[in-house]
Amino acid sequence: MLSAWEESSVARVLPPARPRKLAKVPFVELADGRLQGVVSSGSDIGRVYVSSVAAGDFAFTCSTNNNRPCGGAHGGFCKHIEALIGEAVLQYGAERVARYLRVELANGRSEAWDITRTMGASRPPQGDKTAAAPVFSRFLRHLAYLELVPTTTPLPEMQWFPPTRAVA
Repeated sequence: MLSAWEESSVARVLPPARPRKLAKVPFVELADGRLQGVVSSGSDIGRVYVSSVAAGDFAFTCSTNNNRPCGGAHGGFCKHIEALIGEAVLQYGAERVARYLRVELANGRSEAWDITRTMGASRPPQGDKTAAAPVFSRFLRHLAYLELVPTTTPLPEMQWFPPTRAVA
């Protein structure tokens, strides 16, 4: 027997741990065994960086939206990855981010800085750069939904969701 939550057509959405501003890191997610997202460039309004940190070994990647490598991600986390971790902590809470990435915090504190420092101390390797394309694609899909005119008519790409109750 399925619970009411399992029978519903909508997933439970958790509110952010704390409000966050979307200008610097407009997209952040814990998915595919990584903390990943899109970080705005501080110097060029037309450039964004797709950054990720893998759970467990903390392998990291950072590249621009047109697959050019980040100049600051050589041998350690760049400022884009640090911003991504900070915004993930605001969105999901430090404990959830640390648990997802499998970060063992020695001092019992769990803030973005503690998570970043602990992962960086392990000298993480450069990760697989092929993950950037799907992350950026999901970000663009989210942006496309923002451009839609509000309506009550069904969206064709969302029709695979089952109805919440039977129609008489």
